[in-house]
Amino acid sequence: MNLPPSRAPRALIAEDEPLLAAALRQELARAWPDLQIAATVGDGLAAVQQALDLRPDVLLFDIRMPGQSGLEAAAELADAWPADTPFPALVFVTAYDQYAVQAFEAQAVDYLLKPVQPERLRKAVQKLQATLARQAAPAALDFEATLARLRALVALPGAAAPGMAGAAAHPAPLTVIQASSGAQIHLVPVADVVVFEAADKYVRVLTATQEYLIRTPLKELAAQLDANTFWQVHRGTLVRASAIASAMRDESGRLHLRLRERPETLAVSRLYAHRFKAM
Repeated sequence: MNLPPSRAPRALIAEDEPLLAAALRQELARAWPDLQIAATVGDGLAAVQQALDLRPDVLLFDIRMPGQSGLEAAAELADAWPADTPFPALVFVTAYDQYAVQAFEAQAVDYLLKPVQPERLRKAVQKLQATLARQAAPAALDFEATLARLRALVALPGAAAPGMAGAAAHPAPLTVIQASSGAQIHLVPVADVVVFEAADKYVRVLTATQEYLIRTPLKELAAQLDANTFWQVHRGTLVRASAIASAMRDESGRLHLRLRERPETLAVSRLYAHRFKAM
């Protein structure tokens, strides 16, 4: 990522604990005086919006934030990021030592454990400065590398909700969906479901001929489904792989899916577009 010689790098901090955010700003000011903090936000949704508005060079995302985790925010941001703009250098900040060591050391640009230690922050700053100064790889290749790292992180057990472990994170396979409609509760075999789609506070459950609404979050459903049977194609969409008839690119290069038994078309996010390549 090349910066104009006259412009100082800018960063966005996403941290829901104000004292920790203030401490991180102070330590960054010492370790990297030229870095400008473009904004500090307290949740994942604001982090995505502010990043899109401000186009910072560096993102420091806390993993556990209200509404949307840092990992989810990064994945959403990668999907929405303009194709002609280099993706920011991404650092995760986490209190979960085990998760960080297992996942981020190999996959992320860098990670910081809470409480952030000055010496460790200086090393992260050196990595960030090297990333920003690197000139060899075209932006498109850097972006693909970022997508690959995010795919690997999203696929890790417990990634959606760091801290979940053991049986709670690995419930028994789901075979029947219980969907209420007025005074009735419909028992819908998972084998009949074509699409699960997040819709506000609900999840739409689509079979070939029916539609139901349930309150179970999509993340919880995904953890109980066979990932080889139901493919995540967007952060809010799971589709039965055998129900996909074709994948098509529109004029902007975005992928859309046609289904065998439903009239809807489904958008595919950049994060999951790698699934659709000719054999």
